[in-house]
This record gives sequence, C-alpha cells and structure tokens, in this order.
Amino acid sequence: MRIFFTTLLFVFSALVCSPQDKAKQTINWNTPAEALEGLKPGNKAPELVYKNPNDSLIALSSLHGRIVLIDFWASWCGPCRMENPRVIEAYNEYKNKTFKGGEKGFTIYSVSLDMNKAAWIKAIANDKLVWPYHVSDLKQWSSEAGAKYNINSIPTNWLIDGRGVIIAVGLRGEALEKKLENMLSK
Repeated sequence: MRIFFTTLLFVFSALVCSPQDKAKQTINWNTPAEALEGLKPGNKAPELVYKNPNDSLIALSSLHGRIVLIDFWASWCGPCRMENPRVIEAYNEYKNKTFKGGEKGFTIYSVSLDMNKAAWIKAIANDKLVWPYHVSDLKQWSSEAGAKYNINSIPTNWLIDGRGVIIAVGLRGEALEKKLENMLSK
C-alpha cells in the first residue's frame, strides 16, 4: 500500500509542474528515435498540420532534419509581441548553423491563436517574423493545435530536434539562445 501511495504522489508531483520548472527541462541527445508522442522532453512532438496565411497546409513533420522551435503566440498577446524580437534574434543567429545531432539549420513553426486573419497577417509583417512557417486554424483558445499541446497561456514553446523529439520546453529570452548555442556542432 505504501508503494502505491508513493507512486501516486510521484505521478501527481510530475503532473503539477510550474512554468519555471518546465523551462528547466532538457533532454539527453541520446533519446531513441522511437520516442512516444507527448509534451515532455524525450517525447516525440505531436504532429501539427495547419494552414498558413495563404491557405496552404504546412506540416510540422515537413521540417524534419532541422532544429525547430514550435512557438505558440497571437497578435493580440502583449507578452508574445514583446518576446518576438528575441525569437527573431535567435532565428537570424542560428538559421544556417549545424548542430551536434547533425541537424542543419534552425527554424520556427509559429502557431497563432488568433481569430482574425487580417490581424494575424499584419502582426507577422509588423514584427518582421521572416521565417516561412506560420500557421493557424483561427480558433483562438479553441484551437486544435492549442488543445493538442495543452496550451493555457502564451507565449509558450517547444524546441525539437531533427527527428521531432522534444529537447526543451518553455525557452524564453536568453534561455533560447543559450540552449541553441550549447547545441551547436563545434
């Protein structure tokens, strides 16, 4: 009985993780390619396939072979817009680099929780989000992608390797650049 309660306490503690704890989660580079789908480091990132501003579908899996930041944001989200310059800096610095796992390049798969397509497109242009992978189902908090990734606040993100395995969660500001720098092939 004691083992049961200890196990239950451990599982409960793992589920009740603060955003600060999420930001510190990282994964070893030797993660097996057959990782189970999930939202924690070491899991295979759930697939996302949504329309871009031109109504073409873009699959997350189409970015295979690159380090990818899955970035949830919205045009109406002040903290998201304030974070965008840091994300742009990271993109510009690391987009053409080679990483330890053999991945060539870093890119961003931006998932917008907007409802207003015009506002979303305008924010992409105004903030100079130059990478080509912007998607949304335009359902705001009812977004299917948001539900799949259990989104309850934005901005938030997942960093995945070239096989689609989650490396880190919740990297903001300097933490993103520091993580990418440590992953570079020397």
